[in-house]
Amino acid sequence: METNTNSASNPILKRLATRAMGLTGADIERIVRQARLKARREKRALRFEDLEAGIRMDRPAVPYDLRWRFAVHEAGHAIVHHILKLGPIHGINIDTANGGYSQLGFTASGSDTLGYLEDMLAMLMAGRAAEQIVVGRVSSGSGGSDDSDFARATKLAVAMERTLGFAAVHPLLYRHDKDQGCVLDGNPDLSARVYARLETALARAQEILRQNSSDLDALIGELFKMQSISEEDVSRIITK
Repeated sequence: METNTNSASNPILKRLATRAMGLTGADIERIVRQARLKARREKRALRFEDLEAGIRMDRPAVPYDLRWRFAVHEAGHAIVHHILKLGPIHGINIDTANGGYSQLGFTASGSDTLGYLEDMLAMLMAGRAAEQIVVGRVSSGSGGSDDSDFARATKLAVAMERTLGFAAVHPLLYRHDKDQGCVLDGNPDLSARVYARLETALARAQEILRQNSSDLDALIGELFKMQSISEEDVSRIITK
């Protein structure tokens, strides 16, 4: 593989970097080392395919239906993130060991305001919203773990009600909770307010996606075909 490793604009390196999103530095070192050994054993130059295969870790190909849903879900996040001007989109990858992965940047300007936090909630709910619009039914992809979309959105909505000063009731009180689940289960009024914020965010995400359906469809199609796309690819596809 002949490539100018010092060029930040090298398309091969960008593609590999996008493929490697979510991996640790140790993972990358191991992959490169093993790829070099393989090329050396076969007495040839290192190839793009060697590194790509190492990044995939010999995982079987993602089934088409899951690949399509991953593309829909991640495209939803990306479109809403872009329209709300939350920051740059560095890349999207739907071929990881854990499903889809988007590397999103966030601007610091205005990040302590109610409007920004509501924008964040809409972005976090946008994967679910895209599934509802495009697929017609939803998967468990927005939940299931402490770092899932639902977990992050719920944590943020609880903070808006309990610690950040944006509560609908007694906004001046600061109430830190060690066990958020217990607090929500034991406080129906709080749960209802938090849920209302999430419903509003979901509806807002759906509206944004419907208004930008052409870009959503184009991004889904490119993601499904390429499986990983760079920041430049996203900028090219999203027209607004």
